[in-house]
Amino acid sequence: MAVTTDEILDLEVPAPVPFSRRGAIDGLRSRMPIGPSLPSVYQGDDFCQRFTTVFDDVLSPVVATLDSLDAYLDPALTAEDFVAWLAGWVAVSLDESWAPARRRQLVARAVELYRSRGTAEGLVAAVELYTGVTPEVVESGGCGWSEVADSALPGSAQPRLQVVVRTPDPSRVDARVVERIVAENKPAHLAHHVEITAG
Repeated sequence: MAVTTDEILDLEVPAPVPFSRRGAIDGLRSRMPIGPSLPSVYQGDDFCQRFTTVFDDVLSPVVATLDSLDAYLDPALTAEDFVAWLAGWVAVSLDESWAPARRRQLVARAVELYRSRGTAEGLVAAVELYTGVTPEVVESGGCGWSEVADSALPGSAQPRLQVVVRTPDPSRVDARVVERIVAENKPAHLAHHVEITAG
């Protein structure tokens, strides 16, 4: 069955699905227009100059993005939706309930935290980043030296780890999140106990 031109023109076309194009700003002028970079024989041609402005409009968001690429890769400056993307680069899992500033801090300090992972200092830094207070870490290990043979070993024989978070408002700290942070940043063989108290 043949379809006439009138029937085609009468068809209802669905509205385009809106999508986000980063850097697409109405009236954004390209910093590198194509027309002036053409050979001189085309620079005097009005049609060529007008024709290349179409490509300038399409490429201007790309040029603008590339010009500010360093800002996209800086957790303190990048757009909020890019913070999660950067977190994937450094293998950090972000909690959507955290404040945006705290998520940015975690991504910015991820490599530093990885260097000290499994140590008491690393555990304190990771918990402090989430809670905003410095926790107390009580661990069973220790190291020391003595000039006397058969002297007592430091620490205790039973391995354990206790993390105490003293905060003015314990209801604002999610104990499950602190548990997860401690589990991810402690030595794997240690059992741990988390305590959140008012203080």
